Amino acid sequence: MDTQFDDLIQSALNGRLQAYAPYSKFAVGAAVQCKSGAVFAGSNIENISYGLTICAERIATGSAIAAGEREFLAIALVADTIEPIVPCGACRQFLAEFSPDLIIVSATVAGERKIEKLSHLLPEPTRGILKNVHIP
Repeated sequence: MDTQFDDLIQSALNGRLQAYAPYSKFAVGAAVQCKSGAVFAGSNIENISYGLTICAERIATGSAIAAGEREFLAIALVADTIEPIVPCGACRQFLAEFSPDLIIVSATVAGERKIEKLSHLLPEPTRGILKNVHIP
């Protein structure tokens, strides 16, 4: 088995333990690996008004950004699912803002994993966004 991302997955597993998911009971952990070598973990935080729920990917990346990081190599996601999960559409767009070629390492609590690039999941993140807008 490829062990390259074991530490990153472990950080995501640890992050998952801090999830606040009283409504869905769906705890997710994420850990982002920065180009500097720093790793930032996060967990999903639910709200009774579901639109205010924040995904683990954005928590981890937001923590990294708040610490001054802007370059990311990989992000690991962990959930207790049968198959590895992938970031939702909002998280894909958020992550692409900083790293369109980010490596996504999706894992289950049981150890199954899948590795793919964000550019595969979101091939044209800026298409149609501000391309034809004149900003004075």
